[in-house]
Amino acid sequence: MSSVTFRELLKNFDPYPYRDFREDILKGKYKKHGKYSYIGPDSEKYDVRNSLNNLSGRQWTHFLSSVEVTAYPVSGPESYAHELRKKHPSPKPPQLMKRIIEFFTKEGQWVLDPFMGVGGTLLGASLSRRNAFGVDISEEYISIYKEVTKKLRLKEQLTLVEDARNLPDVLGDIGEFFDLILTDPPYFNMQSRPKTGEKAKKAGRKYSTPFTEDKRDLGNLENYSKFLYELRRIIGSLVPYLKKGRYLVMFIKDMQPTEEDTYLIHADIVRELSKVPKLEFKGYKIWFDKTQNLYPYGYPFEYVGNIFHQYILIFRKRGKREDPFRRYFSGND
Repeated sequence: MSSVTFRELLKNFDPYPYRDFREDILKGKYKKHGKYSYIGPDSEKYDVRNSLNNLSGRQWTHFLSSVEVTAYPVSGPESYAHELRKKHPSPKPPQLMKRIIEFFTKEGQWVLDPFMGVGGTLLGASLSRRNAFGVDISEEYISIYKEVTKKLRLKEQLTLVEDARNLPDVLGDIGEFFDLILTDPPYFNMQSRPKTGEKAKKAGRKYSTPFTEDKRDLGNLENYSKFLYELRRIIGSLVPYLKKGRYLVMFIKDMQPTEEDTYLIHADIVRELSKVPKLEFKGYKIWFDKTQNLYPYGYPFEYVGNIFHQYILIFRKRGKREDPFRRYFSGND
């Protein structure tokens, strides 16, 4: 059980202030266009019923593509200190996390990441002026995140070295506090398995890149059913801290099938998390990172695919989302 509570961490934290585009509508900075629509200073069309984010209709629609193709730099200023973050086997691009956060929240709202790693979610939160709390079992990864924030001169978000299983003890009685849970958990024991592809051939040996050596790490579990159960248990314990009508977004990658299992991890996780009370599956996006290299796995004997894509699974907590601005625009109904 952690000796530090979230309330204690909050005492010394200066959060980004809440900002809703509808505040500017009330100030007369937008021009009325239709029953619900207004034209903003950027000439974009906005809907006053939008209590989810600060996006225009065009920006909202652009996010709805089921495929997200990126080619973010891995060196130079636009890599967001990838040279530091790559010490983690699977760091997520802060630019992509920012894009997701901006769809599911408004400025000044709160994001939770129970598997923060080197802080892709937290960096994305700072880039989009959201507040975030990240937890990881690895002190080294959190130290790297803090080093990255200093290098990039970004706001350092709240972090805690802790097992995600213990988060209810840390969060205590704060209730439905978070506006988004965005996370990238281990994909079973993918990273701890010996690598046998091109990199292993170049190295002249099989090797693995586990997240940590900690036995509590979900990435070190050997039993697949146990992994699914533990992940469901962790997420289930966090849903009570997510506001009604808000979202849980999770990155997942499938593994190569074996004789023992198909390892369609994304599908198995959807089935598992659908058992969590009040949580409903809403769909997914596929993320394709074009910077990956293509290797001749299986050549010249059999088909072994290059798995370049990851699934971004999207779940919603049942219930009506609160909207503090509804009373101002009720006359539009």
